[in-house]
Amino acid sequence: MVVLGLDTATRATAAAVLLHDGRAVECRDDPEPGARPAHAARLLELVEAALAEAGLGWNGVDRLAVGVGPGGFTGLRIGLATARGLAQARGLELVGVGSLHALAAPSAAEHDGPVLGVLDARRGEGFAAAWRGAEEILAPVALGPEALGAAAAALGAGVRAVGDGAVAFRAVLEAAGAVVGADGSPAHRLHAAAVCRLGMAAAPADRDGLLPDYRRDPDAVARRAP
Repeated sequence: MVVLGLDTATRATAAAVLLHDGRAVECRDDPEPGARPAHAARLLELVEAALAEAGLGWNGVDRLAVGVGPGGFTGLRIGLATARGLAQARGLELVGVGSLHALAAPSAAEHDGPVLGVLDARRGEGFAAAWRGAEEILAPVALGPEALGAAAAALGAGVRAVGDGAVAFRAVLEAAGAVVGADGSPAHRLHAAAVCRLGMAAAPADRDGLLPDYRRDPDAVARRAP
């Protein structure tokens, strides 16, 4: 099975193709600090670039996998809308993949202990979830710094924390006993290749029923709240 994967849950825009032999080709846009995400402008371009680099046309793709969050509200809307449109136009199976799972999965595959994926949720919070191997041991949740530190400590010894949220909350997580890699480590990036691999193992979703996992109200709603 050949899987095309997309993720727009973070500031980055990523697309990848997972080939029959297990190799993955990924194309991505990682904005410079302070630059705005370019999901709308770059996603389709990156999809076509990944297909071209893999030497495939659309008739060589069997399934489309998309990160459903949690993550940035606007990015998730763009990613889901694009995935639905492509799946309908190309007659592809569509699969939703948790973005935190895709973030944590590469590290969980090589680390014996718990892996805590943390995405910067802004508003002083992080989206967090944890796995030990393929087992989810902390379901996705939005947490403030104190609660995030407590969650990391509760996972026990040997916790590895990954993601831009792990970098943002490094002091809290390291105080709780977690190991956070260098700021520029590839482990902190959410890779579309991981979306592909998880999507290959998942059951196809109803295209129109696949919804983003915001995990909390969007920023605009929070600002309007009394």
